[in-house]
Amino acid sequence: MLGSFDEAEDHVQEVLLRAWRARDDFQGRSSPRTWLYRLATNACLDTLRHDARRAVPAPSSAPAGSGPSIAAMPWMQPYPDSLLDEMAAGQPGPEAVAVSRETISLAFLAAIQLLPPRQRAVLILRDVISWPAAEVAGLLDMSVPAVNSALQRARATLRDRWPGGRLDWAPAAEPDSDQRRLLQRFIAAHEQADPEALIAVLRHDIRLSISRVGEWNGLPEVGDALRDGMNALGQWRLLPIMANGQPGAAGYLRRPGETAFAPFVLIVLRIEDGHVAEIAAFEQPSMFTAFGLPASLSS
Repeated sequence: MLGSFDEAEDHVQEVLLRAWRARDDFQGRSSPRTWLYRLATNACLDTLRHDARRAVPAPSSAPAGSGPSIAAMPWMQPYPDSLLDEMAAGQPGPEAVAVSRETISLAFLAAIQLLPPRQRAVLILRDVISWPAAEVAGLLDMSVPAVNSALQRARATLRDRWPGGRLDWAPAAEPDSDQRRLLQRFIAAHEQADPEALIAVLRHDIRLSISRVGEWNGLPEVGDALRDGMNALGQWRLLPIMANGQPGAAGYLRRPGETAFAPFVLIVLRIEDGHVAEIAAFEQPSMFTAFGLPASLSS
């Protein structure tokens, strides 16, 4: 619902607090699971309605079909696969499916940020978690026809703004050996300060998005940006990570005059046809702890 790791963690605490305060009001007319979903959904809806930062982003400058960019969504954050695996292992049925499918990908999470809050809730409950329309209607205090109408409008918005996306998401596959080798080439290019080696692994229609910073599209534009900026800040060390079911890297930076490599950026890659098709970068050192990464790297 929120697209943000930090905000999701905060809302877990809020939902538990709401549940504790309202425990005497729970009369057993629904299951505890449905009651908690109602509390969680309403907590998210309250935030989405009142957060001025969450205005619908302007259309991306990327070619049609690429979907919205994280660059225009300052609240967006990656989610560690290690925590997704824990969630899937501890959840029944549809919830386990929801965190093991492409519906946790950055592309999908960015796309649903375009939806009004209630449409987003309906889409997640119906298309991701596969709840019946009647159960969704009860949870959101809507009629079944209103739920069906909201779902149709949400799907239409995604088709219009993300025509290259899909409504029937296939299971996300673990990175294969070719993808792992491509990730190692990506890492080596950074550590060897070789932008040309990095450019060589990119697809012709590559998109580079840096959260809260900007977006570059196509190999010529992204190549120029990498040549100008890749080594401007200092030296790099990268560690492989998995986030949102996608391969990526945690970038540590050693600036001139410093002795250690400090956390700087989390990078999530979309790999297609043997090349990197999209680079999503989040300059959020505070998130390294959530990925179980070291606080610094020595030279």
